[in-house]
Amino acid sequence: MAGTVHTEAYKKLLNALVEARCAAGMSQAQLAKKLGKPASFVGKYELGERRLDVIEFMVVLKVLGQDVADLISPIAADLPDHL
Repeated sequence: MAGTVHTEAYKKLLNALVEARCAAGMSQAQLAKKLGKPASFVGKYELGERRLDVIEFMVVLKVLGQDVADLISPIAADLPDHL
């Protein structure tokens, strides 16, 4: 899995997370507070400095009021067949 943080698909995922947060009208600090995390948590994953695991990802989307499938489907449709 080394290197997947910098793939185009992962960048699209990070951009989608930023867009979802902005659409929810939340700052990074507000989202972090709702997640019970330090203020740096959201900034680090949005910049790709920290990876989210699957459960964290789902909780972030739940707090943002977003459906996991709706966010992932467009990204999954464009995935290559190799890592």
